Amino acid sequence: MHEDNGEQSVAMVAACTAAAAHRRDHHHGPATGCHPHAIEVVHLGHRAVAVCHDCGADSGFLPERQAEAIAGTHRAETVGDRCPTFGAVA
Repeated sequence: MHEDNGEQSVAMVAACTAAAAHRRDHHHGPATGCHPHAIEVVHLGHRAVAVCHDCGADSGFLPERQAEAIAGTHRAETVGDRCPTFGAVA
């Protein structure tokens, strides 16, 4: 049996958390979409990942406030029919 060090364990938990958030059942047919997009912030300790269920994209694990800011910006940008790229906040 192989032993994981603490860093590998943390990385595995983070990867599984992000994967689980992506598997949530918020799916549309090919021609429809939500405006604003359904975006969720999943917290893990003092880090968080912003996951857009409509784009299928995520921010990666960031400090909580940064993930919340990305989520808020993305929601605001997708209020109309626009679908900007999911990305980082400056």
